[in-house]
Formats: sequence, structure tokens, C-alpha cells
Amino acid sequence: MDPRSISALGGDLSERPREVFRHLVEAYLANGEPVGSRTLSQRLPIGLSPASIRNVMGDLERLGLLYAPHTSAGRIPTERGLRLFVDGMLEIGDIGADERSAISERIASSGRSMEDVLTQATTMISGLSRCAGLLVTSKQESALKHVEFVSVAAGKALVVLVGEDGSVENRVIDIPLGLPPSALIEATNYINAKLRGRTLETARGEIMREIEDQRAALDTLTAKVVADGLATLSAQAGGNADDKILIVRGTSHLLEDVDAQSDLQRVRTLFDDIERKSDLIRLLELARDGDGVRIFIGSENKLFSLSGSSIVAAPYADAQGKVVGVIGVLGPTRINYARIVPIVDYTARVVGRLLA
Repeated sequence: MDPRSISALGGDLSERPREVFRHLVEAYLANGEPVGSRTLSQRLPIGLSPASIRNVMGDLERLGLLYAPHTSAGRIPTERGLRLFVDGMLEIGDIGADERSAISERIASSGRSMEDVLTQATTMISGLSRCAGLLVTSKQESALKHVEFVSVAAGKALVVLVGEDGSVENRVIDIPLGLPPSALIEATNYINAKLRGRTLETARGEIMREIEDQRAALDTLTAKVVADGLATLSAQAGGNADDKILIVRGTSHLLEDVDAQSDLQRVRTLFDDIERKSDLIRLLELARDGDGVRIFIGSENKLFSLSGSSIVAAPYADAQGKVVGVIGVLGPTRINYARIVPIVDYTARVVGRLLA
């Protein structure tokens, strides 16, 4: 069902059924158990007898917002009901100053690689939420330590790229036929002077401007090798940047409070879902297009249609404001949305500040 029509449905609820529904969902999210009329009569700020509450619950069930599991007298929200609650009734909490400081300090520990920082952020958000932590990001281009052009065949040269992180990549580029070996040596020396300690992306613009303005002190053939080589290398690096890294931490939290065979099967199905990393990455990528936190509930997405799970995720951006990844949590549909939403939001902003 379209979320807009669900929101409209929430607006059509009068005060009494709206209050009953809101308190029922809050009680369910707090303890995970079906909520009965007697429990609600003690929670509601308005005076309603258990019999009156049962009548309202019956109306909400006919609207598709509640259902009774098994033979229980209590009710729990459907996925449709949870979406209505999250979109129109959820009162988002906040995280305290101590927790904010703990998040910032644990993620920002100095002397670590960015991958270690992202892994720590994922582990930390898992611990705070008692859910599985998720993070997807583009593979980061390494700063370069050394570049070398080596002739390998007529019109072809091998470019060896050695990163400061120890990585080595070999790429083949086209070069002019009959190019003298001295031109490749000169191109190697020039590129190394400009690229060392920088990425291709950050240095390419400056190098190309020097060549175009004839300030590079290179002869015509060598300048062509450098320009064509940079164009080819940048195009290939752009393709690699589309590859995604998925970090998952704290899946053991998904086994907490599993006391029924149906719950155990749900978690097994969920673990199978997580193993299909490409599907999980595609789902998280949907959060890149939003502004702030996105919530995906149960069968609203095809990936978790059988596992009764929700994802709360938010994008984070680099220093240029470009969204480069998504961080979030995965848990059962009855997770504590009011607490988890601000945790995810704040953590995404901390990671973004570190990238800046």
C-alpha cells in the first residue's frame, strides 16, 4: 500500500482510536508481546473500559492496522500499522551529551585507517542499538606512493600504481607508436613529482591545467602520454569507485530474545538475506537518495519480505558534500525506533565530519 494513503488513513482516525493505536504500538515496541485491552486501560490518559477498548481494537483490526497472533487475546501492529505509527505518531527521542561524546570519541580515535574508522562506527552503532550494524561505502581510492610507465608492446604501456597503503595496481594504456623510452622515463618522473601522496582524482585537474597552459616543461609526445594516461586511469578508477564495500557487525544481537521456533526461523531467513550482500547493498543504496534517516519496514522491500525485519539507515557525505555511503541498523520490526533513529542520524553526521 502506498505510504501516502497510509498517512492519510492516520489522519482520518479520530482521537479515541488514534490514542488506543498509539499506546498499543508503544507498548508492543517496549516488550514485544501482544497487548490486551486491560493493559491499555491502565496506560491510556483517557478513561475507557476494557470492553470499549476491545471494540476500538476490533475496528483497527478491520482497517488492517492490528492483528491477533495465534489465539492471543492481545493485538500487535501489522507492518501497515507500523508504517502509520512511524510516519505520523512516532515521537523521536534524543541522545544525551555523554552518549554523543562517547560516539564521537570511539569513532574518531586517531592513527587508524578510514576502513578501521568505518568498521568501528558499525560496531559501535550495533552495540548501542542491540541490532546488527550495517555500512555500505564506495571503495576509496588510495593516495599514491609511486607511479611507473613501462613499455610492453607497440603502442602499449603498463602503468604500475603503488599506493601508500601498500596496494599495487597494474593498468595498460595506449601510447603513440614509436615513442622513445626517454619519453616514458620523463612521464614517470613528472607524474611522480605531482601525484606522490595524492590520489588521481585530486591531482588530475592541476596536471591537466599545467599541460594545457604549457607550463609542464614536457615535450609534445611526453605531454600526450601524461594526458592520455591520466584520462584512461581516471576513467578506470571511476569504474572501480562504483564497487561497494559492505560492513556488517553485531549479527549475534539478532539472536537475542529469540524464544519461539517461528522467531528462530525468521532469524535464519534473515541470515540468509544478509549473505546475499548484493541485495543488501542495493537496499541500503536507496537511503542515499533521501535527506536524513530512512526506515524500511518488513515486506515494503523484497529483500526482507519473509524475515519480519526493519532497517533504519542514513547517508553520510564527504568534505565536498557528496554522499559516499550509508550507515544503519538491522533488527526485528519491533525495534525501538524512537531511540535508534537519533543514534543512526548522529553517527552518520559524525562519520561525515571525519571524512571532511
